[in-house]
Amino acid sequence: MERFIIKKLLEWKNSPYRKPLILKGVRQVGKTWVLKEFGRRYYENTAYFNFDENEEYKQFFETTKDVDRILQNLILASGQKIIPEKTLIIFDEVQDCPKVINSMKYFCENAPQYHIACAGSLLGIALARPSSFPVGKVNFMQINPMTFSEFLIANGDENLVSYLETVNDIEPIPDAFFNPLYEKLKMYYVTGGMPESVLMWTQARDVSAMQESLSAIISAYERDFAKHPDIKEFPKISMVWRSIPSQLARENKKFIYKVVKEGARAREYEDALQWLVDARLVHKVYRSSAPGLPLSAYDDLSAFKIYLVDVGLLRRLAQLAPTAFGEGNRLFTEFKGALTENYVLQTLITQFEVFPRYWAQTNPPYEVDFLIQRENDNFPVEVKSEANTTSKSLKKFKELFPDRVKLRIRFSLDNLRLDDDMLNIPLFMADQTDRLIGLALEQRNKNLGK
Repeated sequence: MERFIIKKLLEWKNSPYRKPLILKGVRQVGKTWVLKEFGRRYYENTAYFNFDENEEYKQFFETTKDVDRILQNLILASGQKIIPEKTLIIFDEVQDCPKVINSMKYFCENAPQYHIACAGSLLGIALARPSSFPVGKVNFMQINPMTFSEFLIANGDENLVSYLETVNDIEPIPDAFFNPLYEKLKMYYVTGGMPESVLMWTQARDVSAMQESLSAIISAYERDFAKHPDIKEFPKISMVWRSIPSQLARENKKFIYKVVKEGARAREYEDALQWLVDARLVHKVYRSSAPGLPLSAYDDLSAFKIYLVDVGLLRRLAQLAPTAFGEGNRLFTEFKGALTENYVLQTLITQFEVFPRYWAQTNPPYEVDFLIQRENDNFPVEVKSEANTTSKSLKKFKELFPDRVKLRIRFSLDNLRLDDDMLNIPLFMADQTDRLIGLALEQRNKNLGK
């Protein structure tokens, strides 16, 4: 498999401002594999220490803050070789090792010649705890599920990825590329971007093994719910988690607590929901009152939508069978297009630094699915799960905020085109959104004589 994050890891390795790295990501998203593969490609050797398999290693960090002594103990205990600048040191499963995380401060200050990367599941939870943390002494990186482009490469379709990356004009995609990309996107909705699930399909073409893989990942996440410090929250977390397909099946996808349980109130379940957000198992998208800068300044904290970390996990959690793959557009349109919205959000998160929001008004009802901030501009985004679409909400948004809309963006099954200020992006090109916006703005400026 090819993971694009390796390019970012190489930039980290070569940076003159490099600090110890903390790689965050949900369980089974490929953190360990990526770090080992990165070490294999770009270092003379890799020294790997797993604090779940070898709990005794934690003691080396509890008895001293001297990094040379810590490394000496690890070398002697494990028999692994560590050479400054030439060895990648991987500390894995560090989520329950606050002393290990805190020691990164001393590696940063006293031993910058060592290249260290830490990984662990539920690190978002661990780092939210009120314990000693090396503020300003570490670099962070987030690894997300595999993108559609990474899925295509794993599936042996590098030619399709190469084509998408060379599209430099906003004009229709030829059928020779459009049709296979459309079909393969449906398969991506089935597998999602969790590496094991992708592997079961791309290597073995085994649908049942792929299904079992997704079920096992969901079960592992649900076992993790019990790691909440307050055990009383465990059933609440499970109920919120299990309610997500129902939340997204509604026409108005705003999160409603009573969908979790009849009569439920926010104060009873907001801690459980926040645990899922901190764990990055779900994404929380706030409603924005206006497309201002910064986007966060206009958040309505009482209104938000919740999406899953991965479209394949959402399909499995919703118990939608893979056979829907062969039923026309069904995967795109099933339960109010929720899979499509989830997929688009996944890819937007990987491309834009500011987390997306959404915009809505109630009377009369209009909703723009996402607002994205690109540099110092905001762009309204509508997600359509069919072709031949209309965009009433995008039209209304432009009427209300005419001076703030350089470009309106619609994802759909229609072909790539630019109509005045409306950029239609085929769903299979969502990974190219940032670049396509840049091309569309250039084309608009030429058309307007700027």
